[in-house]
Amino acid sequence: MKISVDQTKCCGSGMCVLTDPDLFDQNDEDGTVVLLQEHPDAGHEATAEEAANLCPAGAITIS
Repeated sequence: MKISVDQTKCCGSGMCVLTDPDLFDQNDEDGTVVLLQEHPDAGHEATAEEAANLCPAGAITIS
């Protein structure tokens, strides 16, 4: 699994951080997504996919 984020699309809602704070954080300056783990272990697959689905801006991609 690989997670990609597009900070230019991010609206700073924070849903990703609330879903899995081990994978995502927010920039202190503008609230945009910060990816903490590009290739998480299998234990984070479900929450990574949930975060991507919950993102109102579509800024998170899972492949």
